Amino acid sequence: MSLLDSVLKVFVGDKSKQDVKAILPLVDKIKEAEKSITSLSHDELRAKTAAFKLKIDDARKDVEAQIENLQQEADTIDDIDRKEDIYQEIDKLKDESYKITEDVLNDILPEAFAVIRDTARRFKENPTITVVANEFDREISGAKDYVTLEDDKAVWANSWDAAGKPITWDMVHYDVQLIGGIALHQGKIAEMQTGEGKTLVATLPVYLNALSGKGVHLVTVNDYLAKRDSAWMAPIFEFHGLSVDCIDYHQPNSAARKKAYNADITYGTNNEFGFDYLRDNMAHSPNDLVQRPHHYAIVDEVDSVLVDDARTPLIISGPIPQGDRHEFNELKPKVDDIVNVQRKYLTTVLAEAKKLISEGDTKEGGFKLLRVYRGIPKNKALIK
Repeated sequence: MSLLDSVLKVFVGDKSKQDVKAILPLVDKIKEAEKSITSLSHDELRAKTAAFKLKIDDARKDVEAQIENLQQEADTIDDIDRKEDIYQEIDKLKDESYKITEDVLNDILPEAFAVIRDTARRFKENPTITVVANEFDREISGAKDYVTLEDDKAVWANSWDAAGKPITWDMVHYDVQLIGGIALHQGKIAEMQTGEGKTLVATLPVYLNALSGKGVHLVTVNDYLAKRDSAWMAPIFEFHGLSVDCIDYHQPNSAARKKAYNADITYGTNNEFGFDYLRDNMAHSPNDLVQRPHHYAIVDEVDSVLVDDARTPLIISGPIPQGDRHEFNELKPKVDDIVNVQRKYLTTVLAEAKKLISEGDTKEGGFKLLRVYRGIPKNKALIK
């Protein structure tokens, strides 16, 4: 520690300790909320997620309705200036909607964290959890072997396969992990050592922010961790009706990858997220985009991703088929012919433009002059 750091700590204190001290009252609220959560039935526990989503939607519905109306107006008018004004207004309303959403998330944070913590406890203590089957249970039961249907019931097992490794859920969040989850939700960096449960900590803010319906990205440093963590944590989220996917399972620019981005929670490597962002910047239409607007992300091993790997550029260009075939010499004569024909034609148009302008018809002459400028902008006759 430097002398300056020592002096600063004497006068202003340790920043991380101050942050933890500010978070501790929230931890107490989570533990208080947990007292009522633990008494709920499994179905009542799952119903909390729908209640959270409804509360968020109700808070921002007026703003979202304004955005939708403005978007419809922008799609039906041709006035460029008016469209520009509309889109600026939409951007302001989106910022307002985001702020409203964040206010509600901060309000429900203690109860939402308590829901996930109690879900982890129930999976640890019960080999199976039986609930009334809903549409989401039926949808994933065909693909996930830890969900089975029995008449109108869905049975969730607490054992499943995580990227080739069979696991039985045996974790419940410690109080210190609640602190880490709150810090991550607040956009802070949470430093945790290997084995202290970073993957488990992330379930808390990931669940909370997924309630907004805007999508959550969890960025890892390699595809093994992305696939393992998505499979490992998925049942905890899916139990509450939140969809989970991993982009590293799917080919770039595919419908499957676009579907992965539309999931409530999306895992993936920093490189794949970056490459998809670059490809989206080259898309010709909104339908070609695979990512939706960014809302909330957690970056695992942030020092590695944003510092060490930041020096490694993401390059999407590469060799093309028949790259050794050079067509320039074949095409050059044909292009020259086209240019000559165009120049010859526009020379006659220029003469017509001069004649019309000299006769006083500046409108038609101006249009022809513009046509010449578009075709041969460097022609010296245009300057005269």
